[in-house]
Amino acid sequence: MSRFFRHHILWAVFACGTAHAVVVHGRVTDPQGRPVSFARVQLIQGGRSVAFALSGPDGTYEMRSSASGRFVLVTTSARLAPGIGESFYGGRTAVVTRDISLDPTAIQPAQPLLQSGLAGPMARVTGSSAYVAHDDLRTRLDLLDDLRLTSGATISQIGQTGSPAGLMLRGGDAQANAVLIDGVRAEDVGGGFDLGSLGSTAMATTEVYRGANTARFGGGAEAGAVSLATTRGNSAGPAFDYSGDGGNLNTWRDEAILSGTRQRLDYLAGYARLDTSNALLLDRFHTSTSVANLGYAILTNTLLRFTLRNADSASGMPGAYDLYNLVQAGRLGEQNLVSGVTVENTLGGNWHTVARYGVSRRREELFHFYPVGLPVATAGGTRYYGNPVTLRGANGYVATGRAAFDYAGPYPGRQDTDSSRDELSIQTDYALNRHAAVLLGARYANERGLAIQPVTLARVPLLRVNFGYTISLQGDIVRRVFYSVAGGLEKNHFAGIMGAPRVGLAYTPVRPGGRWVRGTKIHGDAATGFREPSLQEEVSSLYGLLTPAASARYGVTPVTAPRSRTFELGVDQNIFLEKLIVRASYFHNQFAHQFDTVDTGSLQGLFGIATVRPATANTLDYRAQGIETAVEYQPTHRLFLHGGYTWMPSTVERSFASNALAANGATTNPNLPGIPIGASSPLVGARPFEQPRHTGFFAVQYTGKAFTAAFQGALASRADDSTFAAFRDANSGNAMLLPNRDLDGGYAKLDANFTYVAGRHVTIFTQFENLLDQQHMAPVGYVSVPFTVRSGLKIHIGGR
Repeated sequence: MSRFFRHHILWAVFACGTAHAVVVHGRVTDPQGRPVSFARVQLIQGGRSVAFALSGPDGTYEMRSSASGRFVLVTTSARLAPGIGESFYGGRTAVVTRDISLDPTAIQPAQPLLQSGLAGPMARVTGSSAYVAHDDLRTRLDLLDDLRLTSGATISQIGQTGSPAGLMLRGGDAQANAVLIDGVRAEDVGGGFDLGSLGSTAMATTEVYRGANTARFGGGAEAGAVSLATTRGNSAGPAFDYSGDGGNLNTWRDEAILSGTRQRLDYLAGYARLDTSNALLLDRFHTSTSVANLGYAILTNTLLRFTLRNADSASGMPGAYDLYNLVQAGRLGEQNLVSGVTVENTLGGNWHTVARYGVSRRREELFHFYPVGLPVATAGGTRYYGNPVTLRGANGYVATGRAAFDYAGPYPGRQDTDSSRDELSIQTDYALNRHAAVLLGARYANERGLAIQPVTLARVPLLRVNFGYTISLQGDIVRRVFYSVAGGLEKNHFAGIMGAPRVGLAYTPVRPGGRWVRGTKIHGDAATGFREPSLQEEVSSLYGLLTPAASARYGVTPVTAPRSRTFELGVDQNIFLEKLIVRASYFHNQFAHQFDTVDTGSLQGLFGIATVRPATANTLDYRAQGIETAVEYQPTHRLFLHGGYTWMPSTVERSFASNALAANGATTNPNLPGIPIGASSPLVGARPFEQPRHTGFFAVQYTGKAFTAAFQGALASRADDSTFAAFRDANSGNAMLLPNRDLDGGYAKLDANFTYVAGRHVTIFTQFENLLDQQHMAPVGYVSVPFTVRSGLKIHIGGR
């Protein structure tokens, strides 16, 4: 009989012998996996201890209780910080395995999951993960400002509250990230996820992994991955939480959440509504968010969970106000639904399996209700001019004129997109021993898309069926060297058969201890990635608009999958009795076959093509490398300091603009002769658009018994960009184009918040945003939300 079957038969016999007691056992270790002896492990139910045990020399513990229901483990040790586990259900005949990892530092790190799918302490992780915790979002409307407090992360938002926003990681564009909500892929078909309309309601934790990881997630994780988790019910009885606040710009928000546990069931249901007028005409935004998270313990070791997050929003689209000197009349409506059913089983404490069926539904409706400006008839339709404007770039250049945009058909104009995905995945991991674990995964995705073109209202459908497979091995050698090796193979409907390896290594030459400078980790990570083109990128391909001779001349090829290679080498150091952590990393990322956007003005000027839509081509290659640093310091248990800086001198190696320059001569502004300009994409040797060379952040948080205060700042230097093909009049050519270099403004966004516990059930809070009133944090031409202030109450009733 094999060792595997002997192990589980013995556990079955042991369970029969303890028919009237729940048995909880496991092992207590430090971050490097070394056993922790004489740790006190308490089994808590309903606020009282029903059993306890001390870990032995090998870190193992075991305890029994005649009680049944939901429990929490609380672990304390003389040399390590306390640990509180997640609640779980245990029946009177249950044998529950719970391994516990304690950290020596007061700065409690989360356990990263995105890298390999195997949760473990940060000390064993070879890549770079960052977190936004639930407590950080208590006074926030969305996740954007807290995501800015991540090394290597940049937020691009074209407008004010609720406008489309994307996350760029270490040089990758906003479509290069896999996004998961409760384990379900949530980004659009082909990439891209709008963070601008995503609310913070019942958001537990957000993990951001910086580095390609298509080995695990398949196409999409070209630059990184983001995992959003919904809060679970954990109180011993029903609990009702209400939050209501209001502020300037006609902003108000209401949120209600009901949660709790009852025996095998944990539940949470919530609803929130946000309204704001913003600071521009025709820019009102509102969103309604519904959330559900229901878990049921079918067996002690088998959990069934249903999750749902649905958001319906509508926003004005005033456009690039600074460029046109007027607001465009438009409306963007979004419906986003992500839901999943998960079955999770743990057998014998070392064989873990997760099966999940998930759906994502995203519909976007973009309307232009009526023309703005003065219409002038052209051969291709109608050109609308904005008011006279003097445009000033952050680089110091100035252009004066009347920006124009073309439209070839009647109003209202409408441009809809629909993105749907059904996926089925199964992942199983098995601990071979205490030093190694293997993970196997398979996934199936059925993706559908539909685009309704403007003017003609032609319906362009898309159907993709993808299969993916993953194998991963993770472990350690003498608890000093930690490794993670993964390989992914995907049969992609668009890209064909694609492979994506990833390898990581970490070494701990100096383990944490009692001295001032103890605890050093050196780590490295390398991977490849790819993603599918989005529906819009596929149907608007420039290749289909050009003759074969023109395609060859400008380097335009049929649509292909963008690809990446990422590499990282870093060091983490604990200082001053583990109260201070310093991190530094060097990264080198290569992005190839990326999409350039060729605007309508360039299409008309270069090729004589009259169209109301920009075109796309896989003509952009660039390198993004740099250095990240971060510091976390907790001098006292009430004060926490956090800061970071990223230097990223990216370089464009191939682009459509340079191909066009070579074929037709440099694009210039006649008022600025001799200065080449990338009208629609960056020039070779320049930086990718909207990627600042310097970014940084800091946060100071004080937590008292009743009063909490936080002061945060996100900083960025100027970035390259384009004003695109904006014309002064019919004969002026490119008079509104400014040189790309440092065109976007730098900014320092400072925020502050305060909370005060006024009683057992009531908390008062105030949130200040953009204290310096900087309104040019968005790409050039767009106006960011000004200084805002909101105040409100949080009411908690019930629960134990």
